[in-house]
Amino acid sequence: MKSQDVIVALSALASEARLAVYRLLVKRGPDGYTPSELGARLDVPGPTLSFHLKELVRSKLVISRREGRNLYYSPSIERMDALVAFLTENCCSLAQEPCDSKCQPLAAAPAQRKRA
Repeated sequence: MKSQDVIVALSALASEARLAVYRLLVKRGPDGYTPSELGARLDVPGPTLSFHLKELVRSKLVISRREGRNLYYSPSIERMDALVAFLTENCCSLAQEPCDSKCQPLAAAPAQRKRA
């Protein structure tokens, strides 16, 4: 993921309403919700929800699909994983020890020479 893509994705999530929409979509998974279902669950008016969904789709964190007359919005799990991977790819890379079991530091502690 490129830095510019990360900035767009994080900007899309930098709203309480969009973050709530996104988290609800993540809970639902690939089935997604229609805008009317989202609006009812989050108590957000249609025009406001439309604005927020547009930003989430633009960031590619949310995808839309048409089924008959209905439009469904669902999270792009692949994009979400790429965002998290970008944010954590250098975890502990300059540390002497890992900060977490998932992090592997690149900088090893300098070997101490023993004097005889």
